[in-house]
Amino acid sequence: MPQGDKAAYSDKQKRKAAHIAESYEERGVPEAEAEARAWATVNKQDGGGKKSGSGRKRSA
Repeated sequence: MPQGDKAAYSDKQKRKAAHIAESYEERGVPEAEAEARAWATVNKQDGGGKKSGSGRKRSA
């Protein structure tokens, strides 16, 4: 998967990133910077793209 490809993200994560980016843009952040910040936020909150639930341990 090439860098920047968002195919590994769920629809919910994509919607979340779009909403966050829109919020940044409303505050005057340039579009490219807003999108980068939004995806960084989604990655921090969700730990990256799609992951199966079975067998994954919850970190304490």
